[in-house]
This record gives sequence, structure tokens and C-alpha cells, in this order.
Amino acid sequence: MANSDFWNCLQQLVSNSKIVIDRPKGSHHPNFPDAPAYPLDYGFLDGTFSMDGEGIDCFKGSFNNNAVTGVLCTVDIMKKDSEIKILIDCTKNEMNIACEYLNKPDFFKAILIKKNNG
Repeated sequence: MANSDFWNCLQQLVSNSKIVIDRPKGSHHPNFPDAPAYPLDYGFLDGTFSMDGEGIDCFKGSFNNNAVTGVLCTVDIMKKDSEIKILIDCTKNEMNIACEYLNKPDFFKAILIKKNNG
């Protein structure tokens, strides 16, 4: 499968789902209130399912066209799971900020995969 097929499939998923922002930029994680505030809007795609049985998580950046700009692949040692977080409408800087934010805890790590628009 070509990389473009992956990104097109992911874009279709985003385009056909409602983005629900349940943790706005500046808010804190409900289970970890002492953790740093979210640097971007954070939420999920309504009607989708991820490893935890909830909607697929996403960070929403400053653009406004619902375009997939990348993904973060995560590993959570405490929950013993792995997921993706879709990056939507993010600048390169916002993608890096989201990745740095997720890599702060010792028990949670992420890698950034940027969509190649070329």
C-alpha cells in the first residue's frame, strides 16, 4: 500500500466524522490535574473506536479545513496499550508541540509521523 493510500483513508475518516473537542487548549487532563495543560485543542472523532474503546483521539491545530497533517503513535506503559492520535489542521510547529507534550511523562511516549504534502 502506498503512503498516499494511508493518508487518503485517514482523511476520509476525519472528513466523515464529527470532531469533538472535550479538552480545550489550556485545560488539564481529568485524571492528571497536575499534568501540564493541553497545548492545543484535544478531543476525538465521534463514532470511531480506538484501542481503549473510545473514539480515535486527535489534536486540532490553528488551520480550519479539517485536513490531516500527521499522526502521533503512542505507547502508554501504565495502561499497557498503544494508539494513534490524529493531528488535524496543525502547523509543523503545532505538531512538534503536541509530540513534546505527550513525551513529558516517563510512562507515556510518542513518535511523530508528518504527512508529506509533496
